[in-house]
Amino acid sequence: MKSALIKLHLAVFLWGFTGVLGRLIQLNEGLLVWYRLIITIASLLFIFRVQNSFEKITLYTKLRLMSIGILVALHWVFFYGSIKYANVSISLICLSCIAFFTSILEPIIVKSKLNIVDILLSLVGVSGVALIFHFDNKYRIGIFLGLISALFSALFSTCNKKNVAAASSQSIMFYELVGGFIFLTILLPFYLKYLPTQHLFPTTKDILWLLILSWVCTVIAMDLSLQALKKVSAFTQNLTLNLEPVYGIILAFIIYKEQKELNPNFYWGFALIILSVALQMFRIAKKKNKLPIHMNLNFKK
Repeated sequence: MKSALIKLHLAVFLWGFTGVLGRLIQLNEGLLVWYRLIITIASLLFIFRVQNSFEKITLYTKLRLMSIGILVALHWVFFYGSIKYANVSISLICLSCIAFFTSILEPIIVKSKLNIVDILLSLVGVSGVALIFHFDNKYRIGIFLGLISALFSALFSTCNKKNVAAASSQSIMFYELVGGFIFLTILLPFYLKYLPTQHLFPTTKDILWLLILSWVCTVIAMDLSLQALKKVSAFTQNLTLNLEPVYGIILAFIIYKEQKELNPNFYWGFALIILSVALQMFRIAKKKNKLPIHMNLNFKK
C-alpha cells in the first residue's frame, strides 16, 4: 500500500505540469490532444519494440479498453478547453470535483456500497468550486468545461478499476489511448468545422512541449497511476488527484503570475478543497491505525 501511494502521488505531481504546458502550447484543445495522443502511442510502440514486451490480449479486452480510452480523450479535450476559456488555476481547481463524481459513480459501476462519508467529504471540495463559480462571472465557461472534464475523469478511473488485471499497465494505457485517438480522429473534422483555428500544425516550441507532455506527463505518469490503482480504490486515487491543483496552481502562479487574475473568493474556494483532502487523509490514517498489524492494508470500498 505504501509503495502504491508513493507512485500515485508522484503521478499526480507530474500531472500538475499538464495545465502549465497546455497554456504554453498554441494549438486549440482538440488538436493539442490529438497530437498528444499520436506522440504517446508512437512512444509506447517504440518501448514495446525495444523491450519486446508487446502483450497479447483478447480482442474483447482490446475493444473494452479502447472504449474506455474515449473517456480519456474527452477528459483531456474539456480540460484544455477549460484552460483556453479561463486559466490554469481555474481548470485545475475544477478537478477537485472528481472525488464527488467518483463517490456516486463507483458504487454504480463497480457494484460497491454507497459511502455517505465519501460523498460528504467530496461535497466540501465541490462547495469550494461553487463558491468560485458564484462570485466570478468571467470564468464561468471555463469552470463549466472543467466540471465536464472532471466527470469524464471520474468515469475513466472508475471504469479502469474493473480492468487493471486485464493486462500490464503499459498495455492498458496503449489500447486506451489508441481508442481515444481513433475516436478523436473521426471527430476532429467536425470539431474543426464548427471551431475553426488558424494553427493546424505545432510550432517548434509546441513540439518540445508536446514531447514533454506525452513522455513525462502521460507515459510515465499514467503508468504509475495504473500500477497504484491495483492497490488503492478509485475513490482514494481520485481524492489524491485533488493535490494536482496544488502543484499546478503553484506553477501557474510562478510562471504566469495568475494570482493577479484571481479574486479573494478563489482562495476561499481553494481552502475548502484543501480541507476536503486533509479530512480524507486523516480518515484514512485513522482507519489504518484501527486495523491489525498483520493485515494487508487495503482501503477498497
